[in-house]
Amino acid sequence: MQWGDDEERLVQAMNRQIEIDPRRCNGKPVVAGTRIPVTVVLDQLAESGSVETVLKKYPELNRETIAAVLRYCHSVIEHTELEPEHA
Repeated sequence: MQWGDDEERLVQAMNRQIEIDPRRCNGKPVVAGTRIPVTVVLDQLAESGSVETVLKKYPELNRETIAAVLRYCHSVIEHTELEPEHA
């Protein structure tokens, strides 16, 4: 699958905000410059339903970072091929 220019720019922007390093958090994706896993941000959003609550709990984050987390998750899902289950 080839990506268009817009998708390439999106990936580059995400790479500045989301890091995957095997030496940090067992290689799980984290917010760049922190040890906050993407999954923690998602869990906090799901639990509180509020970006403001997440920002209060994690002052090192900002709205742009949270948006990058959501874009990253969207991209991962969008580019994951799932096999249908056979009954």
